[in-house]
Amino acid sequence: MLDELRWLALEVKYLDRAQSFYEAFLDLDVRRTGDHEVALAAGETDLLLRRPEAVPRGGLHTHFAMSIPHDEYDTWYERLDERFELVEHTFGDAKSLYFYDTETNCVELGQSDVAGPGVDGIFEVVFEVADLDRAQKLYEQLGFETVDEGDQRKRVRMTAGSFDIELWEPHLGLADARGGVHVDVGIATGQADEIIESVQDDVVAVEAVDSGYRLEDPDGHHVTLVQQ
Repeated sequence: MLDELRWLALEVKYLDRAQSFYEAFLDLDVRRTGDHEVALAAGETDLLLRRPEAVPRGGLHTHFAMSIPHDEYDTWYERLDERFELVEHTFGDAKSLYFYDTETNCVELGQSDVAGPGVDGIFEVVFEVADLDRAQKLYEQLGFETVDEGDQRKRVRMTAGSFDIELWEPHLGLADARGGVHVDVGIATGQADEIIESVQDDVVAVEAVDSGYRLEDPDGHHVTLVQQ
């Protein structure tokens, strides 16, 4: 069983510029810093900004969604509308706004049942994949459940309960967003050994790391199963 999303890593050219963006516009606090990586607090999840010094590098043009409380949406919209060309969409009774960071990642702020204040978690990450059927099968083996399939099979939405992923064939989505390339995420689980055994023949590589196991999928994405 998969638990919470521990981190999402983004590749950036200039750490100081990217860090300043997320501190200034989204009020994210710095958890830790290093020569090649900065960890920002997106609720309980780390948003990692990483220079491309080694593998895994962090995602390129990744579309991801962060949670904000329902009653803060208008305040965030007014604040960000002064600086960005926002795109807005409504999903049932929840609204989301979209804009771009310094590295062309599409950032979504979506109304969610979170306490806040401000950004309180990452609830969705989009992976670009070459073969949707293959990727869907693999991520179901990892523990995700398919909850929605887009028109003409361009995308599949999957959930692990506390957060979702979307698998996209190459295309432009809402706000002209693209799925992330070589995305790197960490996911907590109490069943890392069992999951690795079930997928080891369907992934490119599996590596034991201090926190658990890191696998590389056929599309070049890295998923670390953080053993709880």
